[in-house]
Amino acid sequence: MKSTTLFALTAAALLAGCNNDKSGGGSGQTRIAVIPKGTTHIFWKSVEAGAQKAATELGVKVTFIGPQKEDDRSQQIDLVKNQALQNDAIVVAPLDAVALRDVVKEVSAKKPVVIIDSSLADSADFISSYVATDNREGGKIAAKALAESLGKKGKVAVLRYAQGSASTEQREEGFLKEIANYPDIEVVSSEQYAGATASQAQDTATNLLTRLTSGDSLTVQGIFASNQTSTYGMLQALRGKNQAGKVKFVGFDCDATFIDALKKGEMQGSVLQDPVNMGYLGVKTAVAKLKGEKVEPVIDTGATLITAANLEDAKVAALIKTQVP
Repeated sequence: MKSTTLFALTAAALLAGCNNDKSGGGSGQTRIAVIPKGTTHIFWKSVEAGAQKAATELGVKVTFIGPQKEDDRSQQIDLVKNQALQNDAIVVAPLDAVALRDVVKEVSAKKPVVIIDSSLADSADFISSYVATDNREGGKIAAKALAESLGKKGKVAVLRYAQGSASTEQREEGFLKEIANYPDIEVVSSEQYAGATASQAQDTATNLLTRLTSGDSLTVQGIFASNQTSTYGMLQALRGKNQAGKVKFVGFDCDATFIDALKKGEMQGSVLQDPVNMGYLGVKTAVAKLKGEKVEPVIDTGATLITAANLEDAKVAALIKTQVP
């Protein structure tokens, strides 16, 4: 009887120890899940590199896992639910500002949630911090660059990314607000959405350009695209219609083809984020919150305009290197 009682007490103690282990893995190591919008784009690979850099410095375990497609809201919601059970804190880039709100609010009641890249609607009172590019400012930077390249006059079109994506919506808002300060510039199209994939973006851009063509020329003199996918799709569409270099074009994010296009005069600029810093500060902020330290509610990770003229600048070159394989 005594041996049975001792066994039961020992088992109970062991079980209690497992239940009190914050890591969920039995090692006692702090675990952070980083859930991006996707995992295939070089942007997200750079976010992962920054997250892993922070993990190494802080001695924590980072799991980097995202949906297979950048428009699969249901899968991302499931990932947040599942990873919340296995980790001490969550760092997530919401695919949709509204669709992810309920699950993030539910998780944040139990553990820290840091939002990166793209904001979450009405979440200031329950998330730990928002770590991202100042996207409205990025849009303004793009608008100023396009306006200058146009000599502050002409007609322009905007190729948006996707409905519900807060980061790109804010860039588009920032662009439109800033471009409105130029009375001789007219926005003639701003309601087309590129879609989640490069092929979708190219198809949409091609259709948009067809609508904006008269004879052999475009009826617009300038174009803005608000993320990597939409910029790539528009660039390929312009090339396909032999219009690349004949219209002023400013994009967002980075790709090897963008660098080539800048050198050829097919693009006048692209606004770069700092994804490595975003991943790094996202994890650092989550760990700080776990330690009970004060964290800033909003952390700006920076935005930089790259042009043909500054590609060789040391800081710009270093930033490009984090985003172009």
